[in-house]
Amino acid sequence: MLTHRSLRIARSLSLFVVLAAGIAVLAGSSRAIAQEDADDSSSEVQPIGALLGEEITSRPLVVGTKQAAPFSYREGDGPWKGISIELWVSVAERLGLEYEFREMPLDELVTGLSSKQHDVSVAALTVTPDREAVMDFTHSFYPSGLGIAVPSEGERGMLAPLRGLISTRFFQAVGTLLVLILLAGALLWVFERRRNAEQFGGSARDGLGSAFWWSAVTMTTVGYGDKAPVTLGGRMVALVWMFASIITISGLTAAIASTLTLSKLELAVSGPGDLDKVDRIVCVAGSTGEDYLRERRLNYVTRKSTVEALAGVAEGSFGAMVYDAPILRYHVSKEFADDVTVLAVEFERQDYAIGLQLESSLRKPVNRAMLEMLSREEWNDVLFEHLGGE
Repeated sequence: MLTHRSLRIARSLSLFVVLAAGIAVLAGSSRAIAQEDADDSSSEVQPIGALLGEEITSRPLVVGTKQAAPFSYREGDGPWKGISIELWVSVAERLGLEYEFREMPLDELVTGLSSKQHDVSVAALTVTPDREAVMDFTHSFYPSGLGIAVPSEGERGMLAPLRGLISTRFFQAVGTLLVLILLAGALLWVFERRRNAEQFGGSARDGLGSAFWWSAVTMTTVGYGDKAPVTLGGRMVALVWMFASIITISGLTAAIASTLTLSKLELAVSGPGDLDKVDRIVCVAGSTGEDYLRERRLNYVTRKSTVEALAGVAEGSFGAMVYDAPILRYHVSKEFADDVTVLAVEFERQDYAIGLQLESSLRKPVNRAMLEMLSREEWNDVLFEHLGGE
Protein backbone atom coordinates (compact mmCIF):
# COMPACT_ATOMS: atom_id res chain seq x y z
CA MET A 1 0.00 0.00 0.00
CA LEU A 2 1.12 3.52 -0.77
CA THR A 3 1.97 5.71 2.16
CA HIS A 4 0.51 9.16 2.67
CA ARG A 5 3.78 10.68 1.61
CA SER A 6 3.87 8.69 -1.64
CA LEU A 7 0.38 9.88 -2.56
CA ARG A 8 1.35 13.46 -1.98
CA ILE A 9 4.41 13.08 -4.23
CA ALA A 10 2.25 11.51 -7.00
CA ARG A 11 -0.21 14.38 -6.87
CA SER A 12 2.62 16.90 -7.13
CA LEU A 13 4.08 15.14 -10.14
CA SER A 14 0.67 15.06 -11.88
CA LEU A 15 0.14 18.75 -11.27
CA PHE A 16 3.60 19.50 -12.66
CA VAL A 17 2.90 17.48 -15.81
CA VAL A 18 -0.40 19.33 -16.39
CA LEU A 19 1.28 22.71 -15.90
CA ALA A 20 4.11 21.79 -18.26
CA ALA A 21 1.63 20.68 -20.94
CA GLY A 22 -0.32 23.92 -20.57
CA ILE A 23 2.83 25.99 -20.91
CA ALA A 24 3.79 24.03 -24.03
CA VAL A 25 0.37 24.61 -25.61
CA LEU A 26 0.52 28.33 -24.86
CA ALA A 27 4.01 28.59 -26.30
CA GLY A 28 2.91 26.83 -29.51
CA SER A 29 -0.07 29.15 -29.89
CA SER A 30 2.13 32.19 -29.41
CA ARG A 31 4.51 30.99 -32.10
CA ALA A 32 1.59 30.36 -34.52
CA ILE A 33 0.14 33.81 -33.86
CA ALA A 34 3.52 35.39 -34.33
CA GLN A 35 3.95 33.51 -37.62
CA GLU A 36 0.52 34.67 -38.85
CA ASP A 37 1.36 38.27 -37.93
CA ALA A 38 4.62 37.93 -39.78
CA ASP A 39 2.82 36.53 -42.81
CA ASP A 40 0.27 39.37 -42.72
CA SER A 41 3.02 41.92 -42.33
CA SER A 42 4.93 40.50 -45.25
CA SER A 43 1.79 40.53 -47.45
CA GLU A 44 1.12 44.17 -46.65
CA VAL A 45 4.56 45.27 -47.71
CA GLN A 46 4.72 42.88 -50.66
CA PRO A 47 5.67 44.95 -53.72
CA ILE A 48 3.02 45.43 -56.40
CA GLY A 49 5.34 43.81 -58.91
CA ALA A 50 4.94 40.50 -57.11
CA LEU A 51 1.18 40.68 -57.70
CA LEU A 52 1.15 42.01 -61.27
CA GLY A 53 4.33 40.65 -62.78
CA GLU A 54 7.39 42.34 -64.16
CA GLU A 55 5.83 42.79 -67.62
CA ILE A 56 3.37 45.35 -66.24
CA THR A 57 5.45 47.06 -63.60
CA SER A 58 8.62 47.41 -65.67
CA ARG A 59 7.10 50.20 -67.80
CA PRO A 60 4.42 52.89 -67.55
CA LEU A 61 0.97 51.56 -68.43
CA VAL A 62 -0.61 52.97 -71.60
CA VAL A 63 -4.10 54.17 -70.69
CA GLY A 64 -6.42 54.85 -73.63
CA THR A 65 -9.08 57.52 -73.25
CA LYS A 66 -11.26 59.88 -75.29
CA GLN A 67 -13.28 63.06 -74.99
CA ALA A 68 -16.42 61.94 -73.15
CA ALA A 69 -17.22 64.70 -70.68
CA PRO A 70 -17.94 64.61 -67.79
CA PHE A 71 -16.24 61.22 -67.50
CA SER A 72 -13.05 61.94 -69.42
CA TYR A 73 -12.05 65.20 -71.05
CA ARG A 74 -9.43 67.89 -71.22
CA GLU A 75 -9.35 71.48 -72.33
CA GLY A 76 -6.76 72.15 -75.01
CA ASP A 77 -3.47 70.56 -74.02
CA GLY A 78 -4.35 70.59 -70.32
CA PRO A 79 -4.45 67.53 -68.07
CA TRP A 80 -7.12 64.88 -68.43
CA LYS A 81 -9.91 65.07 -65.87
CA GLY A 82 -13.40 63.78 -65.25
CA ILE A 83 -15.17 61.11 -63.21
CA SER A 84 -13.46 58.11 -64.84
CA ILE A 85 -10.07 59.81 -64.89
CA GLU A 86 -10.18 60.70 -61.19
CA LEU A 87 -11.20 57.13 -60.35
CA TRP A 88 -8.26 55.72 -62.32
CA VAL A 89 -5.80 58.19 -60.80
CA SER A 90 -6.92 57.11 -57.31
CA VAL A 91 -6.58 53.42 -58.19
CA ALA A 92 -3.14 53.90 -59.75
CA GLU A 93 -1.89 55.82 -56.71
CA ARG A 94 -3.08 53.09 -54.34
CA LEU A 95 -1.36 50.42 -56.42
CA GLY A 96 1.76 52.44 -57.12
CA LEU A 97 1.32 52.21 -60.89
CA GLU A 98 2.95 54.49 -63.42
CA TYR A 99 0.94 55.32 -66.52
CA GLU A 100 0.49 57.69 -69.43
CA PHE A 101 -2.76 58.74 -71.10
CA ARG A 102 -3.17 58.33 -74.83
CA GLU A 103 -6.18 59.75 -76.67
CA MET A 104 -7.87 57.50 -79.25
CA PRO A 105 -11.27 57.00 -80.91
CA LEU A 106 -13.96 54.90 -79.26
CA ASP A 107 -13.45 51.83 -81.41
CA GLU A 108 -9.72 51.75 -80.62
CA LEU A 109 -10.47 51.76 -76.89
CA VAL A 110 -11.86 48.28 -77.50
CA THR A 111 -9.76 46.92 -80.36
CA GLY A 112 -6.55 48.28 -78.84
CA LEU A 113 -7.04 46.11 -75.77
CA SER A 114 -7.76 42.97 -77.78
CA SER A 115 -4.65 43.59 -79.91
CA LYS A 116 -2.60 44.57 -76.82
CA GLN A 117 -1.79 48.02 -78.20
CA HIS A 118 -2.54 49.54 -74.81
CA ASP A 119 -3.17 48.25 -71.29
CA VAL A 120 -6.21 50.06 -69.93
CA SER A 121 -9.22 51.96 -71.36
CA VAL A 122 -10.69 54.71 -69.20
CA ALA A 123 -13.62 56.80 -70.44
CA ALA A 124 -17.40 56.35 -70.50
CA LEU A 125 -16.97 52.74 -71.60
CA THR A 126 -20.16 50.67 -71.48
CA VAL A 127 -20.05 46.97 -70.62
CA THR A 128 -21.61 44.98 -73.48
CA PRO A 129 -21.53 41.26 -74.39
CA ASP A 130 -19.68 41.95 -77.65
CA ARG A 131 -16.95 43.93 -75.88
CA GLU A 132 -16.74 41.39 -73.06
CA ALA A 133 -15.81 38.76 -75.65
CA VAL A 134 -12.59 40.57 -76.62
CA MET A 135 -11.62 42.37 -73.40
CA ASP A 136 -12.07 42.33 -69.64
CA PHE A 137 -13.97 44.82 -67.52
CA THR A 138 -13.55 45.85 -63.92
CA HIS A 139 -16.49 46.24 -61.59
CA SER A 140 -18.99 48.85 -62.76
CA PHE A 141 -18.49 52.27 -61.22
CA TYR A 142 -21.47 54.18 -62.66
CA PRO A 143 -24.94 52.98 -63.77
CA SER A 144 -26.36 54.87 -66.72
CA GLY A 145 -28.69 54.53 -69.68
CA LEU A 146 -29.39 55.92 -73.12
CA GLY A 147 -31.09 59.30 -73.48
CA ILE A 148 -32.71 61.33 -76.25
CA ALA A 149 -31.90 64.94 -77.12
CA VAL A 150 -34.35 66.92 -79.27
CA PRO A 151 -34.54 70.52 -80.50
CA SER A 152 -36.02 72.83 -77.89
CA GLU A 153 -39.74 73.64 -78.15
CA GLY A 154 -39.30 77.23 -79.33
CA GLU A 155 -36.83 76.28 -82.02
CA ARG A 156 -38.95 73.40 -83.22
CA GLY A 157 -42.26 75.24 -83.08
CA MET A 158 -41.21 78.16 -85.28
CA LEU A 159 -38.74 76.70 -87.72
CA ALA A 160 -39.26 72.95 -88.00
CA PRO A 161 -42.16 73.16 -90.53
CA LEU A 162 -40.15 75.53 -92.71
CA ARG A 163 -37.15 73.22 -92.58
CA GLY A 164 -39.43 70.38 -93.57
CA LEU A 165 -40.48 72.28 -96.68
CA ILE A 166 -36.91 73.13 -97.59
CA SER A 167 -36.15 69.64 -98.83
CA THR A 168 -35.17 67.90 -102.04
CA ARG A 169 -38.62 66.34 -102.38
CA PHE A 170 -40.35 69.71 -102.11
CA PHE A 171 -38.13 71.39 -104.68
CA GLN A 172 -38.58 68.45 -107.06
CA ALA A 173 -42.36 68.87 -106.82
CA VAL A 174 -42.15 72.61 -107.45
CA GLY A 175 -39.76 72.08 -110.38
CA THR A 176 -42.09 69.53 -111.97
CA LEU A 177 -45.00 71.95 -111.59
CA LEU A 178 -43.10 74.74 -113.34
CA VAL A 179 -42.17 72.44 -116.22
CA LEU A 180 -45.84 71.48 -116.68
CA ILE A 181 -46.92 75.15 -116.65
CA LEU A 182 -44.34 75.99 -119.32
CA LEU A 183 -45.27 72.96 -121.41
CA ALA A 184 -49.01 73.73 -121.36
CA GLY A 185 -48.36 77.40 -122.15
CA ALA A 186 -46.05 76.55 -125.04
CA LEU A 187 -48.59 74.15 -126.61
CA LEU A 188 -51.35 76.73 -126.34
CA TRP A 189 -49.14 79.38 -127.97
CA VAL A 190 -48.43 77.09 -130.95
CA PHE A 191 -52.17 76.86 -131.68
CA GLU A 192 -53.18 80.43 -130.82
CA ARG A 193 -50.33 82.65 -131.97
CA ARG A 194 -51.75 83.30 -135.48
CA ARG A 195 -55.55 83.01 -135.17
CA ASN A 196 -55.62 84.66 -131.76
CA ALA A 197 -52.83 87.18 -132.23
CA GLU A 198 -54.63 89.77 -130.14
CA GLN A 199 -54.09 87.70 -126.99
CA PHE A 200 -51.12 85.48 -127.84
CA GLY A 201 -49.50 87.16 -130.84
CA GLY A 202 -46.65 89.57 -131.23
CA SER A 203 -43.06 88.55 -130.66
CA ALA A 204 -42.25 85.07 -129.36
CA ARG A 205 -41.39 86.56 -125.97
CA ASP A 206 -44.71 88.39 -125.71
CA GLY A 207 -46.77 85.49 -127.02
CA LEU A 208 -45.13 82.88 -124.79
CA GLY A 209 -45.36 85.22 -121.81
CA SER A 210 -49.11 85.55 -122.28
CA ALA A 211 -49.46 81.78 -122.75
CA PHE A 212 -47.50 81.03 -119.59
CA TRP A 213 -49.66 83.52 -117.68
CA TRP A 214 -52.81 81.82 -118.95
CA SER A 215 -51.40 78.39 -117.98
CA ALA A 216 -50.58 79.51 -114.43
CA VAL A 217 -53.95 81.16 -113.68
CA THR A 218 -55.81 78.20 -115.21
CA MET A 219 -53.86 75.72 -113.08
CA THR A 220 -54.69 77.60 -109.89
CA THR A 221 -58.37 77.69 -110.98
CA VAL A 222 -58.31 81.49 -110.67
CA GLY A 223 -59.14 81.96 -114.36
CA TYR A 224 -59.23 85.75 -114.70
CA GLY A 225 -60.84 85.44 -118.14
CA ASP A 226 -58.57 88.04 -119.68
CA LYS A 227 -57.18 85.42 -122.06
CA ALA A 228 -58.91 82.44 -123.62
CA PRO A 229 -58.18 80.12 -126.57
CA VAL A 230 -60.32 80.32 -129.72
CA THR A 231 -58.89 77.52 -131.88
CA LEU A 232 -59.93 73.87 -131.58
CA GLY A 233 -56.38 72.82 -130.78
CA GLY A 234 -56.04 75.56 -128.19
CA ARG A 235 -59.30 74.61 -126.53
CA MET A 236 -58.30 70.91 -126.44
CA VAL A 237 -55.06 71.91 -124.73
CA ALA A 238 -57.04 74.05 -122.29
CA LEU A 239 -59.47 71.20 -121.52
CA VAL A 240 -56.70 68.69 -120.81
CA TRP A 241 -54.78 71.26 -118.79
CA MET A 242 -57.79 72.05 -116.58
CA PHE A 243 -58.20 68.43 -115.50
CA ALA A 244 -54.45 67.89 -115.22
CA SER A 245 -54.21 71.00 -113.05
CA ILE A 246 -56.73 69.60 -110.58
CA ILE A 247 -54.65 66.46 -110.19
CA THR A 248 -51.37 68.40 -110.04
CA ILE A 249 -52.57 70.87 -107.41
CA SER A 250 -54.07 68.06 -105.34
CA GLY A 251 -50.76 66.19 -105.41
CA LEU A 252 -48.77 69.27 -104.44
CA THR A 253 -51.18 70.06 -101.61
CA ALA A 254 -50.91 66.48 -100.31
CA ALA A 255 -47.10 66.64 -100.44
CA ILE A 256 -47.01 69.88 -98.45
CA ALA A 257 -49.53 68.56 -95.92
CA SER A 258 -47.54 65.34 -95.52
CA THR A 259 -44.33 67.26 -94.91
CA LEU A 260 -45.95 69.50 -92.31
CA THR A 261 -47.55 66.49 -90.62
CA LEU A 262 -44.20 64.70 -90.37
CA SER A 263 -42.69 67.83 -88.89
CA LYS A 264 -45.39 67.93 -86.24
CA LEU A 265 -44.89 64.24 -85.47
CA GLU A 266 -41.20 64.87 -84.94
CA LEU A 267 -42.11 67.43 -82.29
CA ALA A 268 -44.03 64.81 -80.31
CA VAL A 269 -41.04 62.65 -79.36
CA SER A 270 -41.41 61.82 -75.68
CA GLY A 271 -39.48 58.56 -75.46
CA PRO A 272 -37.83 55.73 -77.41
CA GLY A 273 -41.20 54.51 -78.66
CA ASP A 274 -41.56 57.69 -80.71
CA LEU A 275 -38.23 57.43 -82.52
CA ASP A 276 -39.81 55.67 -85.49
CA LYS A 277 -41.65 58.95 -86.20
CA VAL A 278 -38.35 60.76 -86.73
CA ASP A 279 -36.63 60.29 -90.07
CA ARG A 280 -33.51 62.26 -89.10
CA ILE A 281 -31.84 60.65 -86.08
CA VAL A 282 -28.16 61.13 -85.24
CA CYS A 283 -25.80 59.26 -82.91
CA VAL A 284 -22.07 58.97 -82.21
CA ALA A 285 -20.30 56.42 -84.41
CA GLY A 286 -19.48 53.14 -82.63
CA SER A 287 -21.55 53.97 -79.54
CA THR A 288 -24.16 51.87 -77.77
CA GLY A 289 -26.66 54.40 -79.11
CA GLU A 290 -25.79 53.30 -82.63
CA ASP A 291 -26.16 49.66 -81.58
CA TYR A 292 -29.65 50.44 -80.27
CA LEU A 293 -30.76 52.21 -83.46
CA ARG A 294 -29.27 49.55 -85.74
CA GLU A 295 -30.90 46.67 -83.85
CA ARG A 296 -34.29 48.35 -84.21
CA ARG A 297 -33.69 49.15 -87.87
CA LEU A 298 -34.28 52.87 -87.41
CA ASN A 299 -32.92 55.33 -89.95
CA TYR A 300 -29.96 57.26 -88.57
CA VAL A 301 -26.69 58.95 -89.43
CA THR A 302 -23.51 59.10 -87.36
CA ARG A 303 -21.15 61.83 -86.32
CA LYS A 304 -17.65 61.53 -84.87
CA SER A 305 -18.27 63.45 -81.65
CA THR A 306 -21.04 64.33 -79.22
CA VAL A 307 -20.64 68.06 -79.79
CA GLU A 308 -20.85 67.71 -83.59
CA ALA A 309 -24.04 65.65 -83.34
CA LEU A 310 -25.66 68.01 -80.81
CA ALA A 311 -24.81 70.99 -83.01
CA GLY A 312 -26.85 69.35 -85.77
CA VAL A 313 -29.79 68.91 -83.39
CA ALA A 314 -29.52 72.56 -82.30
CA GLU A 315 -29.56 73.70 -85.93
CA GLY A 316 -32.62 71.56 -86.67
CA SER A 317 -30.79 69.27 -89.10
CA PHE A 318 -31.79 66.29 -86.93
CA GLY A 319 -35.01 65.60 -85.08
CA ALA A 320 -33.39 63.56 -82.30
CA MET A 321 -30.07 62.27 -80.98
CA VAL A 322 -29.62 58.99 -79.09
CA TYR A 323 -26.59 58.71 -76.82
CA ASP A 324 -25.52 58.19 -73.20
CA ALA A 325 -27.91 60.22 -71.02
CA PRO A 326 -25.39 61.73 -68.56
CA ILE A 327 -23.10 62.85 -71.38
CA LEU A 328 -26.02 64.41 -73.26
CA ARG A 329 -27.15 66.31 -70.17
CA TYR A 330 -23.64 67.56 -69.47
CA HIS A 331 -23.00 68.95 -72.97
CA VAL A 332 -26.48 70.43 -73.34
CA SER A 333 -26.18 72.26 -70.02
CA LYS A 334 -22.75 73.62 -70.98
CA GLU A 335 -23.17 74.47 -74.67
CA PHE A 336 -26.73 74.00 -76.00
CA ALA A 337 -29.04 74.97 -73.14
CA ASP A 338 -31.13 77.33 -75.30
CA ASP A 339 -31.46 75.11 -78.35
CA VAL A 340 -31.59 71.48 -77.21
CA THR A 341 -33.62 69.59 -74.61
CA VAL A 342 -32.72 66.20 -73.12
CA LEU A 343 -35.82 64.13 -72.36
CA ALA A 344 -36.20 62.95 -68.77
CA VAL A 345 -36.64 59.32 -69.78
CA GLU A 346 -33.67 56.91 -69.73
CA PHE A 347 -33.73 53.46 -71.35
CA GLU A 348 -31.43 50.55 -72.16
CA ARG A 349 -29.57 50.44 -68.82
CA GLN A 350 -25.81 50.39 -69.23
CA ASP A 351 -22.91 50.30 -66.80
CA TYR A 352 -19.60 52.09 -67.12
CA ALA A 353 -16.42 50.23 -66.21
CA ILE A 354 -12.68 50.34 -66.82
CA GLY A 355 -11.51 48.19 -69.71
CA LEU A 356 -8.55 45.78 -69.45
CA GLN A 357 -6.88 43.22 -71.66
CA LEU A 358 -8.25 39.69 -71.50
CA GLU A 359 -6.91 37.75 -68.50
CA SER A 360 -5.08 40.85 -67.28
CA SER A 361 -3.35 40.48 -63.92
CA LEU A 362 -4.50 44.04 -63.20
CA ARG A 363 -8.10 43.01 -62.78
CA LYS A 364 -8.16 41.81 -59.16
CA PRO A 365 -5.98 44.51 -57.60
CA VAL A 366 -7.73 47.24 -59.60
CA ASN A 367 -11.14 45.91 -58.52
CA ARG A 368 -10.09 45.95 -54.85
CA ALA A 369 -8.74 49.48 -55.11
CA MET A 370 -11.88 50.61 -56.96
CA LEU A 371 -14.20 49.19 -54.31
CA GLU A 372 -12.28 51.01 -51.62
CA MET A 373 -12.57 54.28 -53.55
CA LEU A 374 -16.28 53.83 -54.32
CA SER A 375 -17.09 53.28 -50.63
CA ARG A 376 -15.59 56.61 -49.58
CA GLU A 377 -17.27 59.98 -49.27
CA GLU A 378 -14.57 61.26 -51.61
CA TRP A 379 -16.31 59.43 -54.48
CA ASN A 380 -19.57 61.26 -53.82
CA ASP A 381 -17.63 64.52 -53.94
CA VAL A 382 -16.25 63.59 -57.36
CA LEU A 383 -19.73 62.81 -58.69
CA PHE A 384 -21.17 66.03 -57.33
CA GLU A 385 -18.32 68.08 -58.78
CA HIS A 386 -18.95 66.85 -62.30
CA LEU A 387 -22.66 66.02 -62.29
CA GLY A 388 -24.06 68.43 -59.73
CA GLY A 389 -27.28 67.29 -58.11
CA GLU A 390 -28.19 64.87 -60.91
